[in-house]
Amino acid sequence: MNVYIYTLGCRLNQAESEAIADSFSRSGFSLTGPDEADIVIVNSCTVTQKAEQKARRMIRLFARKSEVIVTGCYASVSPEEVEKLSDRVTIFSLKEKASLLSLPRHLAEKTAEGMPLHDAIRSFSYRSDDPFAFDASSFQYHSRAYLKIQDGCDNSCGYCRTTIARGSAVSLSADEVVRRALNLEAEGFHEIMLTGVNLTMYDHDGDGLGALVEKLLAKLGSGMRLRLSSMEPDHVDDRLLDTLADKRMQPHFHIPIQSASDKVLAIASRRYSISHVDYIISRMRKAKDDPFIACDVIAGLPGEGEKEFGETYAFLRDHEFAAMHVFPYSPRPGTPLYKAHHPEERIRDERAKLLRELSEKQSEAYLRRQLGKSVEILAESGMKGTTGNYLKGLIVMPEGRMPISGMIYSGVITSISPFTVNVCSQQ
Repeated sequence: MNVYIYTLGCRLNQAESEAIADSFSRSGFSLTGPDEADIVIVNSCTVTQKAEQKARRMIRLFARKSEVIVTGCYASVSPEEVEKLSDRVTIFSLKEKASLLSLPRHLAEKTAEGMPLHDAIRSFSYRSDDPFAFDASSFQYHSRAYLKIQDGCDNSCGYCRTTIARGSAVSLSADEVVRRALNLEAEGFHEIMLTGVNLTMYDHDGDGLGALVEKLLAKLGSGMRLRLSSMEPDHVDDRLLDTLADKRMQPHFHIPIQSASDKVLAIASRRYSISHVDYIISRMRKAKDDPFIACDVIAGLPGEGEKEFGETYAFLRDHEFAAMHVFPYSPRPGTPLYKAHHPEERIRDERAKLLRELSEKQSEAYLRRQLGKSVEILAESGMKGTTGNYLKGLIVMPEGRMPISGMIYSGVITSISPFTVNVCSQQ
């Protein structure tokens, strides 16, 4: 039986989809493209209206010839809307998402008994609400492993539905995180990415993320690379920033800034000042040589006039971000700012265009600065790999040899093209 998994949204969704794919593969299912799939699993997102529209369009398309299971944030906040898309749709809310890890065995048993696939899916009654059940260790489709250590968010930002969908912040115990990380190292992985809905809110009432990273660095071997996913600024403290100096901490950072205007940040209930973001960036650059620092920014938030947009543009320009993920503001139902006054769409879209043009210019400049640098690159598939600062490159081995997936090679960057780095291996 064939399964296809379609993922929208954040890296946490990607990590959870990876674990679900691993579970189906271990149960004898074939992971294929959508055209061959008997079952399509859509891991949805609700961050923007566009993400929801894309999910609806793809669900309708997949349901023409496949059974469709929909999970993720959109399925949780608007289940009735999703259910109406097709009779072939079955919803697993976020609280039930971990149950998908047990679904493959149930389907294999029931279909072997002659039960139609649709009925087999609907007959599955087991439900698990453990957000940390996603601990698959094979990750056969990536050379790095994702380790989910946190879920939910307590910030209640004025524009965001994540808290509505994911619920309150919860953290995996530090001892369990270390145990899982050591297991991944024993499996042969050389890189782990820590993920969560709000990663820096990890154990925020206790010792925090910095203390956890210290424990991981103390236990993991010298050859293990550790990477952090998106880092909300409000809980980034000196203890966490101090860990970045360790050579195993990879020089790739992502900060959801959203706006560089303190006025707009306050209206959006963002719990930090832009001066704190400036401090974080300065510490990152001190810890690493020209790190890849990316950010999220929302164009057209409530309270953003010409002055506030100018402050944001100048901050992003002056800090030379290697990449910017630009989102036009999308009022989300159920959020405090849903009915708040905001710039009209024409102005919002013009600002988003200016920010994207700036991002493209700065990304190209960052790539040009990498020429001639010595780097380490993690081999993934074929000749492709990823450097420590998360640039995708080609690994050129001596004597035409092929790199081994999962291995780390040293080399020199010899050429670039947009968003690609070619690495000539010295090994």
